[in-house]
Amino acid sequence: QVQLVESGGGLVQPGGSLRLSCAASTNIFLNVAWYRRAPEKQRDLVAWITLYGVPSYSDSVKGRFTISRDNAKNTVYLQMNNLRPEDTATYYCNIYPPSRNSWGQGTQVTVSS
Repeated sequence: QVQLVESGGGLVQPGGSLRLSCAASTNIFLNVAWYRRAPEKQRDLVAWITLYGVPSYSDSVKGRFTISRDNAKNTVYLQMNNLRPEDTATYYCNIYPPSRNSWGQGTQVTVSS
């Protein structure tokens, strides 16, 4: 079981930026992804990255978010720029495809003026 801890969320105004971190308990030589769940909605895939750092993004965040990883630190990052109110959600990381045993508590991102 891989344990993941998300951090870096907070309250930000529209147009602002946040950088989320996903720290793993062990080395994860796997694809890793960020997901989010907005209130009253399902959990959606946001971005993912391969072992060697090749990123992919959902259409809703392309051009605004950047996913990256530091394998030596067992950490994956999500740089979020030009945030919008619709980005408000709890953000989670997991392997890709996700494992039910690896969901963390998530980190809350609230975008509001």
